[in-house]
Order: sequence, then structure tokens, then C-alpha cells
Amino acid sequence: MENKRFFTTHRIALSALIAALYTGITFVLAPISFGPVQFRVSEALTLLPFCLPEAVPGLFIGCLVSNMLGGFGLTDIILGSAATLAAAWMTAKMPNVWLAALPPVVINAVVVGAYIAVLSATPMLLSMLYIGVSQAVICYAIGIPLILYIKRSKILEKYR
Repeated sequence: MENKRFFTTHRIALSALIAALYTGITFVLAPISFGPVQFRVSEALTLLPFCLPEAVPGLFIGCLVSNMLGGFGLTDIILGSAATLAAAWMTAKMPNVWLAALPPVVINAVVVGAYIAVLSATPMLLSMLYIGVSQAVICYAIGIPLILYIKRSKILEKYR
């Protein structure tokens, strides 16, 4: 009988690698990763749960660490990380890669856009639009090609 445990050493290591990658990309591109108008390229990784469930906790931890070190304080740490966790979990449940990009776009536009508007005195709809458009560009222009490449290359098969 196959062991169906989620928290194996392999999966924990893979999740930690994704967390480190998310945090690293966020900080290499820190000038555009934070603020009322942000272009967080590491959010392209939020599509990984579509083909790699181990990515869900890794994305949460990566976002948590990133927001602890450079975000909008406690609000960003809690709400931003929770938004990433919810989006990653929903992405894992999507039937195709095109729909998999929707949860990170919609959840971040609404949640992150709302609290950034309050914290930065930016008009709410404008803040949500900024975050939503940047998320859409990142998820559809970078995230989907990344996932399609991963699936086509079958690179994950040797790690299963």
C-alpha cells in the first residue's frame, strides 16, 4: 500500500525550497515587490499548487517571511500571507491552468488591495485595480508559461 502522508521529508524539503525561492525573488526585486503599486514577480509561483501540492505551505511561508521583512507591518504579515495561502489552496483545486491563475489574481486584488488602500491612503478601487492588474500580468504572463513548461518538460516526474 502506498504511503499517502502529506508531510514526508521530501515534501517538506520541496515546500521549504519554494518558500526560499519566493522570498529570494521578492527581495532581489524588492523595489518593485512592496508598496501601493507593486509588481511582485514571485507571485508567479502561486500557480505551482496546480501541479505541485507541496507548494501551498511553501508559498505561505515564503510570503510570510517576505512580508515580515519588508511589507506593511503586522497587517501585511497576517492578511497578505493568509491571502496567499487561500489563493494557493484554491489554485490546487482548479481544473485547468487558465482557471488556476484566477485565485491569486482575485484574492490578492481584493484582500491586499483593500488593506494597502487603508494603510497607504490610496483610493480603495484604485488600490484593488493596481494589485489586480499586476497580479494578472504576473500570473498570466509568467506563471502560466512556467506551469506549462513544467508540465511539458515532465521535470517533476523524476521527483515523485
